[in-house]
Formats: sequence, structure tokens, C-alpha cells
Amino acid sequence: MKPTLHPATLTIPDRMAPSGVPVRAGSPAAILAIVPHLLGFMPASSVVVIGTGPPAGTVKITLRYDLPDPADDGLAADIAAHAFAVIGSQRLTAAIAVGYGPAGRVDSLAAAFRAEAGSSEVNLLEFLRVDDGRYWSYTCASQACCPAAGTPFDPAGAAPGAALAGNGAKVLADRAAVAASIAPLAGIAAESMRQATRRAERHVTQVLAKVRRSARLGAARHMIATEGLAAVASMIATYRGGGRYLSDYQLAWLTVALKDLRVRDDAWARMDPTYHDAHLRMWTDVVRRAQPGHVAAPAALLAFVAWQAGNGALANVALDRALADQPGYSMAGLLRQVISAGAPPSMARLPMTPEEVAACYDDDDDEDGDYDEYDKYDAYEADEEDEYDEYELQDGPCPVCDVGPGHSPDDQAR
Repeated sequence: MKPTLHPATLTIPDRMAPSGVPVRAGSPAAILAIVPHLLGFMPASSVVVIGTGPPAGTVKITLRYDLPDPADDGLAADIAAHAFAVIGSQRLTAAIAVGYGPAGRVDSLAAAFRAEAGSSEVNLLEFLRVDDGRYWSYTCASQACCPAAGTPFDPAGAAPGAALAGNGAKVLADRAAVAASIAPLAGIAAESMRQATRRAERHVTQVLAKVRRSARLGAARHMIATEGLAAVASMIATYRGGGRYLSDYQLAWLTVALKDLRVRDDAWARMDPTYHDAHLRMWTDVVRRAQPGHVAAPAALLAFVAWQAGNGALANVALDRALADQPGYSMAGLLRQVISAGAPPSMARLPMTPEEVAACYDDDDDEDGDYDEYDKYDAYEADEEDEYDEYELQDGPCPVCDVGPGHSPDDQAR
């Protein structure tokens, strides 16, 4: 690979730029000022890889990896190979990489990236290292531009970073701060949600108990699903209108209702990216208050809308919460697969409407069929400590597309 100076331009997509005007950067300091806005937090002990393409070097993909600790040539080669494979799969033409940490941990990555670029059609425009308020370039040999002692810089003072900050986009201190933004509430708030969730679970088991004698458990499922569908649609409309939930029970009932895949997939199909800010507020509220055993569905939905909004860091920490709550949750597993592959927000599309979701489940139902799956739900019985049976429905894909309303089967292959 022939060393270059610095990229002539780096263009931030319209969705991130103030007033829809792309922000351009053409120097190392300007690039470094933009990176935290691409991630949503200040990176540390990381290598960040930006994939660009036309027009004018527009940022299409941003990937972040933990720096190997200690340095490991084999792991560095794996990281470089994965990054170039993802960027190449999106038919992008160029990449910029930034390592955040000491030379002893970044040098092997820089070497691996340069070696990978030598056999790739993706051009490595720049590889920078950042440490203690200075940057170094592995591709620029000019002492006038990039001295061996490093170049001091202030990311907050660079014009592109200042412009993005003026757009109101928050940059958190680190990835841990992103995780903290959707961490479960504690104390009195958690206890209130625990009690509200118990009441919602009690409602479900009482409905099942009432119809158990008639052997019409299908009717119970539809009754519960209908209530859940109405509650979710109403809450989405409330948040889109600038409102918020009014009681813990509202959110508790949502988390219980979302255990039914019909309800979850209907919510998924309503995640129009036009309203991603409202959806982010809503699912953040739900995830922070959801009780153990009820986190996976709302956390996966939060991950989806975060991905739509281009917030990969939030999407990934939401998936961490979903999979910690239910390790085999299929929607979370699918999203982790496609997001880790560097799929851009444009792929977070909705090929199914709520009406199509309803039709696919209606076609799959058999009112006179066998409802043995409900035999595991005993009628509600409270003991003196107010402990109730947990309401669960097994996780799985939409019966039509085998993936879910947010993706076609082809998306998984891509």
C-alpha cells in the first residue's frame, strides 16, 4: 500500500449533521473530533474503523473493537481481517482507522491493517493513534505535519466537532456511560415496578384460569394478545405525540404483553424510523423499568430503533441486556448478528406492516387445535408473600418469514 497524506474530505451523513448540512473534515484533528459523535461516546482502549464511500468520502460504517490487552499479533490480524471484510461487503472504497491507547498496544494493529490493505481493494486512507491529548499518523511520513513527538489536539475545539455538538447530539464519557443510560432502576422505583409486574402477571393467569374449564385456551390467548396489542399501539402513539407513560402498571403490562410474539412483532412493525426519537424514549423507559424475565423483548426493540437511528453503541448495550435476560432470545441474536456484520441503518427496514403481522399470525392459529403449551400456566394462586407464577411464552420467529417483521430472510444472509 502506498502511504498517503490525509484524507481530503470526510463527510458525515445528513442524519448526523446540523440542519441537514454535511460536516466535512480533511485533517487528523478534524477526523478525531468527529469520531466520538459517530460512536456516541469518547473511545478509550479501542480501535475505531470508519468505512467511507461516495459522494465525498461519506461515512457509511463505523466499527469499534477493544484493543488487545496485551498486544497480540494474531488477534490484531483477526480484527483487521474482520474490519476489511465488513467494509468490503458493503462495496465501500476506503477506510480510516484510529487506535486509542499506547504505542505498545496499537502498533501491531496498525501493522495488521496496513498488511490487510495491501491485499484488499479497500484503501486505508489513514491510521491514527491517540494517547494523552496527542495524535500520531502511521501513514504520514512528514515531520512537518506529523512529528515523532505527536501533535497536540483538542477534539472539542475542532470545527466539525463543534458543529456536531451544536446539533444537540450527546457524547457520553465512555461506553460504560451508554450502558448506564439503560441500566435497571433500583430502590423504590424498582420495588414499585416489581409490584406492578406481579399485578400484570396475575391478570394473565386469572384470564387463563377463567377459560380453562371450557378448553378454549385459544380464546384466552386472543384476549390477552388483543389487550396487549391495544396497549402497545396506544403507548407508541402517546410517545410520538410527545407524551410519556402515566403509571408503572402501564409499563408493567407492556412488558408482560410483549412476551407474546404476536404483540412483540406488531410493535416491531410499528417502528417507523421517522419517529425514532420518540421510540428511543419509549423503549428506554420500558427497558429501565422492566423486571427480570421481561427485559428481552423491549431491550431487543430498543436495539432495533437505536440501530435505525445510527446509534450502534446503544444498540449493542441494549442487546447485552436482552441476552442477559434471555440468552436464547432469537430477535436479539439476529440483531447482534447483522449489527456486528456492520449492516448500516438503512437495512433496519420494515418489510411487514402491522396488518401483515396480524395476518401471518391469524393464518398460523387454529382455534380448535391443541393448546397444550398453556398447560404450564397454573391458575393464579397467591401465597402469603404475594408470589405469583411467571407468565411466559416461548420465543421464536414470525411463522411467515422465519426471521421477524424487521427483516426479510435475505437480510440474515447479508
